[in-house]
Amino acid sequence: MRGVPADAITSIPGMAAEDLELIVFVGPTGDHNERGMAGAPIVGRELSRRLGLEPTTVGDPRPATSAPWECALPDALPGLTELRDIHGGILTQGHIPVLAASRCAASLATLPNVAELRPDAVVVWFDAHADLNTPDDSTTGYLGGLVLSAAVGWWDSGLGSGLAPERIVLGGSRDLDPPEQALVDEGTIKLAAGPHLMDQLDGYVGDSPVYVHLDCDVLEPGTVPTDYRVPGGLGLDDLAHVARRLGRNEVVGVEIAEFEAADPDDHADYARPLVDALTPLWTRWS
Repeated sequence: MRGVPADAITSIPGMAAEDLELIVFVGPTGDHNERGMAGAPIVGRELSRRLGLEPTTVGDPRPATSAPWECALPDALPGLTELRDIHGGILTQGHIPVLAASRCAASLATLPNVAELRPDAVVVWFDAHADLNTPDDSTTGYLGGLVLSAAVGWWDSGLGSGLAPERIVLGGSRDLDPPEQALVDEGTIKLAAGPHLMDQLDGYVGDSPVYVHLDCDVLEPGTVPTDYRVPGGLGLDDLAHVARRLGRNEVVGVEIAEFEAADPDDHADYARPLVDALTPLWTRWS
């Protein structure tokens, strides 16, 4: 833990101020542009201010290549391996990682740690997409679309696996490819979405510990800058409602990915409404 004021946050069951550690991942992962690598520090800066934490920055921003996964993964591995080790160390100490990541592909490094060190946790994956494609069925070859399938072990990323499919809950996902939809339809993967999202989420999560991932494209387009724009997303009020519900459980970790800077050189502090909505994950709601 690094320099947390005593009054920075109020603890919730299973989480205390001295437990939190902040990571900012800015490395490349086959990005379509550099705005995610520039956006993660914006989120990290707001989290640092809000939580009173000094972040650990991982990765080196580089020009975007839009490379397919088989090229993007070797390029990303040094940064992802470092992230895996730092994130795993935090969990091993019984602390709670809070990660601001350039792209959701960073979770190739984090989810195997959750599977190994907190197998009791439910991974709640809020994302417009399911990210359950494999190299064999992906139509785009985009590394970010292969994250959950790698964590389960349906292909080998070289970063680990072991996440049980029954411990995954998709939240707000609405742009699924046919093989991903089949996994939902057959009950292999749970999906909480649409008008009954909160009831479904409540039923799927229960009182289990939760590891919460937010890909910003789960939000309604225009809510925050992000790469993909998929209509029918959550508003910030919806997100706050989700955070209040999940914040009742033990929160094992939090990830925020795919928040873009409006321009690679944009350092404006416009992540506050997003962090406001997520605040119930790490503060007692009253």
